[in-house]
Amino acid sequence: MYSFFHSAQCLFRLGLKHFLILLLVGVLGPAAWGLDLQAHRGGRGLAPENTLAAFARALEIGVDTLELHIAITADGVAVISHNPDLDPALARDAGGRWLGERGPMIHTLSLAQLQAYDVGRLDPASAYARQFPEQVPSDGQRVPTLASLFELVRRAGADSVRFNIETKLFPHRPQDTVSVDSMTRTLLQTVGEAGMAGRVTIQSFDWRSLQLVQQLAPAIPTVYLSIQSPGNDNTRDSAWTAGLRLHDHGSVPRLVKAAAGAVWSPNAGALTESLL
Repeated sequence: MYSFFHSAQCLFRLGLKHFLILLLVGVLGPAAWGLDLQAHRGGRGLAPENTLAAFARALEIGVDTLELHIAITADGVAVISHNPDLDPALARDAGGRWLGERGPMIHTLSLAQLQAYDVGRLDPASAYARQFPEQVPSDGQRVPTLASLFELVRRAGADSVRFNIETKLFPHRPQDTVSVDSMTRTLLQTVGEAGMAGRVTIQSFDWRSLQLVQQLAPAIPTVYLSIQSPGNDNTRDSAWTAGLRLHDHGSVPRLVKAAAGAVWSPNAGALTESLL
């Protein structure tokens, strides 16, 4: 059966618009039917995205799941970042200056080099900042490691909170990240070392990563992300769908099924009654 994580970003919102309410179908065990309240990028409407400050705020509110994205540093550490590079709307250098342009790729920096940047507030002059007028700055925040988030949740005693982790990969821009194999294996190693395998879901638009998770850690649920919009459609490019071709299967749900996927997460605009 299928669950529609991604489509829920557009379909279901709380009044503050900072958290996702997701309908789960047969994924997480006996209590799977119900609403799952997810803090998207840690709850970026309230605190700087994908920072420990945001995740701590989300835990205070009482979310069910923390949604986040990972990258891998040059020294092989899983860190939390939506982008493969440093975003000029988010990052300041050691001198407190906004970057002004796209920063270096995270996989080219050691963890120490990466954490020299401050990501504790949005550049007020950026268009991105205007989307989140209620975000409270937290100067001094650094791009956190995934291990530090697990430790934060453990210290908070949030023993039922889950993690929805997206591998950020780009089949046509392999130079932007570490390899699929390296990212997936580093993620799984970090999850395993923290003892969090039973509380993690791994999602991706790059289905190669999900196929590898299914081989290496079949007990961890995988979520097949799809986007079908004008000028952006990963379902019709087999580089994104682990070599599978949509026209061989007739629909995206069948394509996910052919990939041995159990959870499909489409964008809301592409979801129709017939596909459902």
